[in-house]
Amino acid sequence: MTLPRREFLKSAVAVSSATGALLASGPTTGASQTARAFRLRYAPHFGMFRAHAGEDLVAQLEFMRAEGFTALEDNEMKARSVADQERIARTMERLGIQMGVFVAHQIAWNEANLASGDAAKRDAFVQQVRESVEVAKRVNARWMTVVPGHVDRRLDMGFQTANVIEALKRATAILEPHGLVMVLEPLNTLRDHPGQFLTRIPQTYSICKAVGSPACKILFDTYHQQITEGNIIPNIDAAWDEVAYFQVGDNPGRKEPGTGEVNYRNVFKHIHAKGYRGVVGMEHGNARPGREGERAVIDAYLSADAFTP
Repeated sequence: MTLPRREFLKSAVAVSSATGALLASGPTTGASQTARAFRLRYAPHFGMFRAHAGEDLVAQLEFMRAEGFTALEDNEMKARSVADQERIARTMERLGIQMGVFVAHQIAWNEANLASGDAAKRDAFVQQVRESVEVAKRVNARWMTVVPGHVDRRLDMGFQTANVIEALKRATAILEPHGLVMVLEPLNTLRDHPGQFLTRIPQTYSICKAVGSPACKILFDTYHQQITEGNIIPNIDAAWDEVAYFQVGDNPGRKEPGTGEVNYRNVFKHIHAKGYRGVVGMEHGNARPGREGERAVIDAYLSADAFTP
């Protein structure tokens, strides 16, 4: 059973309390080890530990929790059946796992969308955000990912920015009454997503300021930003009041921390010291296949989380 609607906005506090109780009493499943207490709320995704836990989503959640993880990301949550959403929500509530982001709308990878100012595209986006409210409530989520889409090469960037801001303002009017937050994700154009409109943290920060709503914040994905602009910790500080969510992946390769050039122990230490207690999404692949590779991912987070507060 999902939380009653009147309890929905209290879910983050409830998850935190449940997590503390679980850490004191141990895991609820017989997976490999005693539950650990990570300093940050790292969020794996389905499939990351398939070799250990199998295909069943509940079994995967139980394995995650037994290994100390207390959050989940699922970009595909909105596409899952209502029955699966409810089953996942019941399991997360039982285990004390907090729901991280899911993708709120269909992202236009190869054509201008919100930047174009096209009224039909804007209306379709707003409708998809409206539909995402019920998904969020069903799975006790607070955050949903939004990506404005491709640039419009026939419009000046100033006009495109105004078009994006207008669309986002309309979406916040839907989300604010429910206490939900869309997090805008700037993406790298050099490796993964050429042609995207939203690419940099300062750009995203200025858009959030212009929208001026608690329902529109930044998803700071350190993988994308290491490629696009680097300067990770100073940009975290500069944008701090608009950052609501973090995702990680090392560069190059977009695998677990320790496989590339980013010093994630320092990054995690920094955001922890600033008071961040939200979700850190593990939006990356495993550097090695199978059970050995999955164990390496867990060990990578144990190492990166072993900072001195």
